[in-house]
Amino acid sequence: MSYSHFTTFERGRLEALNKLGWSIRKIALELNRHHSTIARELNRNSTKEYASEVAQDKYVERRKACKPTGKWSASWQRGH
Repeated sequence: MSYSHFTTFERGRLEALNKLGWSIRKIALELNRHHSTIARELNRNSTKEYASEVAQDKYVERRKACKPTGKWSASWQRGH
């Protein structure tokens, strides 16, 4: 099973459709995504309302945090 991350353009469309009051399932059909993917994206990146720019920034930060620092990072050299 393969998947792809939301693009900035998709996040912008998601924000617009959400503000128009479209249902999660209707947005999913429009974006050609599964409805649970839309619901997860809205829940993960919403405080009061979904903002695509904030969601993209959070995505980038989470991607940076999940990558290993590497064998030769500064923290490794301090310990040895």
